[in-house]
Amino acid sequence: MTYTSPKAVRSALLAATALLAFLVPAPAQAAPDPQGAADSDQWLLLGVDQGETRTGTTSGSLLLCDPPQGHPRAAEACEELAAADGRITGIPARDTYCPMVYAPVTAHVRGQWRGQPVEYTETFPNRCVMEARTGSVFALDGP
Repeated sequence: MTYTSPKAVRSALLAATALLAFLVPAPAQAAPDPQGAADSDQWLLLGVDQGETRTGTTSGSLLLCDPPQGHPRAAEACEELAAADGRITGIPARDTYCPMVYAPVTAHVRGQWRGQPVEYTETFPNRCVMEARTGSVFALDGP
């Protein structure tokens, strides 16, 4: 017979609840206005997670485009977005060779561009493919 203490059960339930809170997407709501974005109608909250789904990690970057700031390659990212009218899928794919290694990454964005709400999530087979298709927008590690 195996004995499980109430403390162990309570800890397991707490851990499961916390994990579930990060994995289940929140219901659609109006995007919050991050501090510093109040004066701009072009701001994007960017993030990249390892794996095929959003993991709820807090790493990311706030890209402001008037003037470009808050992102390691803000000027380039803002230029690319302006040329694509704020559509990440409209950024021309860069001609490059990427390894055929499956190490998925999920890119996600929430914000607004010229007053219009922006929501974007896409999973790529690896970081190289993501950067080839999205330009500087998700280059959150710097130049």
